[in-house]
Amino acid sequence: MNIADEPGTPEIPVLIFTGNFIQELPWNVFGTFNNLSHLRVVDMSNNGIREIKGKAYHRVANVERLVLNHNDLVISETESANYHHRRVFSNFVNLIELHLTDAFADNTPENLASDLHDIFVSSGLTKLIKLHLEQNEISIFKDPRIFCDLPSLMDLHLSDNLLTGLHFNITCLKHLRFLDLESNKIAGLTKEDLEILDSFPKREQNLVLDLRDNPFLCDCAVQELYTWLQTTKVEVRNRDVLRCHKGLPESNKGELVLDVRQIQCPSQMAASQSIASSHYATAVVLGLLLTVLAVLGIVVVYLYRADIKRGMTPIVNNVSRKVQYTSIGRQPEDQEMEV
Repeated sequence: MNIADEPGTPEIPVLIFTGNFIQELPWNVFGTFNNLSHLRVVDMSNNGIREIKGKAYHRVANVERLVLNHNDLVISETESANYHHRRVFSNFVNLIELHLTDAFADNTPENLASDLHDIFVSSGLTKLIKLHLEQNEISIFKDPRIFCDLPSLMDLHLSDNLLTGLHFNITCLKHLRFLDLESNKIAGLTKEDLEILDSFPKREQNLVLDLRDNPFLCDCAVQELYTWLQTTKVEVRNRDVLRCHKGLPESNKGELVLDVRQIQCPSQMAASQSIASSHYATAVVLGLLLTVLAVLGIVVVYLYRADIKRGMTPIVNNVSRKVQYTSIGRQPEDQEMEV
């Protein structure tokens, strides 16, 4: 398969080749006849591509945008699988935008990030400004310097992944202006993360950050983020819509992060629950003891009812006599006799 390889094919600035089923890109996919000096954009999205041969891309020196979204690229852990071509983008010497949204196969090995770093380093993408890595199930970058060999990078798109924090180096990106972390698994940012973000405006480098649709945990740990959102010079997109996914107390669930007014630490919550449980247990024990004592009292009265009756009879009789004497003493006075 050779694209745009017919002799006499007019120079084209944009090549769109999408919606096909080509698992393997062969050598010289653009052919050998045409110079393609005017080609600026290559879109090969949604083609089911799994493997890109090391010599697949030639005559692409002037391409500025490469789009490989929605493919099934495989980067293998083993050299024998022949999927790992570190210089796969090396001929894109003037590449400005690289789009790899949902570009990798599901269940890609965890070393994806390390392999991507090798590719970035070996391909020499020194002019790359925009990198899209959305929807690739990335949970962590084992090599924190994965992006440090992209010296011109300005826009880094990592939304819709599984990242839980800022586990990669961005201070090495001297031109970074936009960091997209929307729709990840970020429950909170550490003090160190916030200090790293604040380092950009401190060196007069404007930075825009997107944190929407992350499952923030609004317990005592959110205090740092709460304060930071109100004081930072980093432009946080839609900071007013950041919402608590969970919280302590539980009433914080669903609240806007900037509207939270009461927070608890897990230890405090556990202590409160422990005290409440202790009070409840004490009340239960006391109730049981009183019940047992009452039952025992009834049993004793029943067993010794004859003795109790004999002992109570003199007392009852004595009380009865006193009542009779009182009645006699209170009879009406004799009426006066008429003379």
